[in-house]
Amino acid sequence: MKKNTILAVLMAMAAMTAQAQTYLDTNAPLEERVKDALSRMTTHEKVQILHAQSKFTSAGVPRLGIRQLNMDDGPHGVREELEWNTWNPAKWTNDYIVAFPSLTCLAATWNTEMSTAYGNAVSEEFAFRGKDIMLGPGVNIQRTPLNGRAFEYMGEDPFLAGEMVVPYIKAAQANGIACCLKHFVLNDQETDRFGINVNVSDRAMREIYLRPFQKAVEKAHVYTIMGSYNKWKGVHCCHNDELLNGILKKEWNWDGALVSDWGGATNGLEAATGGLDIEMGTYTDGKTKESEFGYEMYYLGNPFEQLLKDGKVPMSVLDEKASRVLRTIFRTSMNPKKVIGNQCSEAHYDVCRQIGEEGIVLLKNEKNILPLDPSKWTKYHNVLVVGENATRSLTQGGGSSELKTLRDISPLDALKKQYEQMVDYAQGYYSGKAMYDHVDKLDEAKQAELKAQALEAAKGADLIIFIGGLNKNTHQDCENGDRESYDLPYGQNELISELAKIQKNIVVVTFGGNPYSMPWLKEVAGVVHCWYLGSESGTALVNVLSGEVCPSGKLPVTFAEKYEDYPYVQYGKEAYPGVNKEVYYKEGIFVGYRHFSSNNVKPLFPFGFGLSYTKFAYGKPTTTMEGDNIVVQTTITNTGKVAGKEIAQVYLSAPKSNVERPVKELKGFGKTKLLQPGESETLRITIPKEELNYWDETKHGWARITGPYTFNVGASVDDIRGKVEVDN
Repeated sequence: MKKNTILAVLMAMAAMTAQAQTYLDTNAPLEERVKDALSRMTTHEKVQILHAQSKFTSAGVPRLGIRQLNMDDGPHGVREELEWNTWNPAKWTNDYIVAFPSLTCLAATWNTEMSTAYGNAVSEEFAFRGKDIMLGPGVNIQRTPLNGRAFEYMGEDPFLAGEMVVPYIKAAQANGIACCLKHFVLNDQETDRFGINVNVSDRAMREIYLRPFQKAVEKAHVYTIMGSYNKWKGVHCCHNDELLNGILKKEWNWDGALVSDWGGATNGLEAATGGLDIEMGTYTDGKTKESEFGYEMYYLGNPFEQLLKDGKVPMSVLDEKASRVLRTIFRTSMNPKKVIGNQCSEAHYDVCRQIGEEGIVLLKNEKNILPLDPSKWTKYHNVLVVGENATRSLTQGGGSSELKTLRDISPLDALKKQYEQMVDYAQGYYSGKAMYDHVDKLDEAKQAELKAQALEAAKGADLIIFIGGLNKNTHQDCENGDRESYDLPYGQNELISELAKIQKNIVVVTFGGNPYSMPWLKEVAGVVHCWYLGSESGTALVNVLSGEVCPSGKLPVTFAEKYEDYPYVQYGKEAYPGVNKEVYYKEGIFVGYRHFSSNNVKPLFPFGFGLSYTKFAYGKPTTTMEGDNIVVQTTITNTGKVAGKEIAQVYLSAPKSNVERPVKELKGFGKTKLLQPGESETLRITIPKEELNYWDETKHGWARITGPYTFNVGASVDDIRGKVEVDN
């Protein structure tokens, strides 16, 4: 290029910069800022902001003072800092954070106020760490109890997941932190996640798998969404034109930026035209391998720029992508209202503990063995705690959700702190190190020795508290691999049964993001399921065990008596985990409780189930019409002896027709305040009329059957306390 040409370009750029810089005016409308910034950028600068510049950042435009985007995992807390271009920890000393409970635990609270508190607290920690995009939360459906990543999601029901994720996103984004909702869509298994092609009916796609994402877009205006690794209709979801440009951007009118999962982009032309906006992690497997290619070689880097120069992709495609990224930058890293935030504050630990307390689910309480209040401890002179999860940090492992915590309060430490008398401990089993994509080799002799020690110690115990379940090892609750069995691992089923033969006063406490078999259920007095409770794990658990907190959590998933009872299992390997990289969702819309209720399959514990230390009576439900909404009202009365909270659930039964519908579908819920004995509260549960719709595959749109609809109000899907009919 000649000197005078270069000078002319520089003068033109200087003149443009000197013009009124609307894009820097934070009082200007967002779209004017985006348009102005776009007009000042070169083609190369526009391309630069569309792909990674490090493991967890994408570029800004330094010449114009437009900041980069800083991203980090994950939905339960800010991941520890990594080196700029490796997966190695940076070994900072100021990146310790609060580990919040898993999203299955949040879903189990059935409390949208807890969701708001969660989103606010976790985003404050992201802000304090200088992050702009939080990679989460996730709303993929728990189709199988073997899904290694289900603990990151919100259960098996799209309505519950959608209603719980909206307040989380709103609260986080109000702080100037973009949520990156994941994984869009059908990433419902970790087995073959990078290449599996999901075959699903349009109706199931719309009613089950897309529905929580749609709510997050339409009700929470989520700023960014992460594409999933898997394929739909033979095309990877990170650049699937029908999914991203067709449904997400055009049909739902979404204006945010679509971010690839790390390594999720696989095709240059599709990446350019298929709806992807920010490409992260290409030429790596997303986790373990390093790239020998520079970031400029990503599909949305130099190759994309060449496609533009060759006229194979119109400039309008580039401008649309760049506009979406600029919109995200102005909403986050260049948002003057973005909070400073804080890290490891006592307020955050309080939120962590409260969510844990409300998410813990009491599954069995024979002869009221719980709560273990001081009066009962007088007869339990020798208390034995058995199980590795009593001391193991469950914030470690799991893949991208692994967290570096400032403090982790273990169940054993919390039990010893709560009760002055000595609590004995026997490990009982061990699981090895939590390693990503690798199973630690276990010593059978050591396993047998630990079991023998626990059984010997049990002979002198008046009460046994077994604390086990799953952990975040590979092939447990861990990214990039599913569970290999519906049973509890490491010989726990056998250990629990043998302990129960020695001492009938045994309470089983389990952690984990998935249901599991309980062949020992009739042999034990109590069962408590905790999900993953985060930094305040021990405190939250012991507050429930002791009765300081009355349990109010309810299951967001169905616990089947045996694995074969789950709906997809009857269809063989084609339905899961797939054959020749093809998986078929042959159960259609009958996922989870929809199958169990509609086919009279008795579960071990039904969806929505959870016991309390008190009892609740339900008044006769009534309905009123308020515009386009149906309001279901029911009065809940605490008829027991201790204060507690209750969750009322509303399940829809559609009128009989030629359209196959589940017997019951969750369409509303409400949680009471803390009710004192004898106190009542009337819950008003608002249900939009659109929730009566189903997806009509012949018309390719939502439709509604004429006739009376029944609203079933109850304490779980199988515990209906009242019904009311409504004509639509």
